Amino acid sequence: MSNIIGGKYKRTKLEIPNNLVRPTSALKREAIFSIVESYAIKNSIEIYKNKSIIDIFAGSGLIGLEAISRGIKKSYFIENNNSVVKILENNCKKICNNNEYEIICEKAINGIDKTFEIKPSIIFIDPPYKKENISSILIKILKNKIKSKNTLIIIETSKKEEVLIPKELTFFKEKIYGKTKILFLN
Repeated sequence: MSNIIGGKYKRTKLEIPNNLVRPTSALKREAIFSIVESYAIKNSIEIYKNKSIIDIFAGSGLIGLEAISRGIKKSYFIENNNSVVKILENNCKKICNNNEYEIICEKAINGIDKTFEIKPSIIFIDPPYKKENISSILIKILKNKIKSKNTLIIIETSKKEEVLIPKELTFFKEKIYGKTKILFLN
């Protein structure tokens, strides 16, 4: 079990699939949302009201559900493991109304071909370490015009993994937590 750490559903317990996912810790989630909220204030960007988050490799949905708790309008979850999707669905039902989330049960590279009716202010990518080509996903996000001018892209990966950032994206922050690296792009 893991808890939502901020917003109106703070302390709500969520189920974590055993051995099937690597959940983002409370410490990292707090850091991610602090950085995102600080960036939004500094740049006069609205990140929650009438916006969405795309949580790619969603797992239990901790990041997308944390965003719902903090006021984002809709979370899109991309996850292709059917066992994990069942747990994700249960977690969503604890926190969300039906119109506040959508689960896309496909491989990440195919899931981002969808049309997202509510434009994302945040795209969170947290693949299994060293098993997915993050650069291909970034290129496809750009090609499909999912990212708008103010959309933030956050990547959680192994600190040893090299991520090639397309030239259309601007890197603005990196945080290291143990074996994990979190990259912030715009």
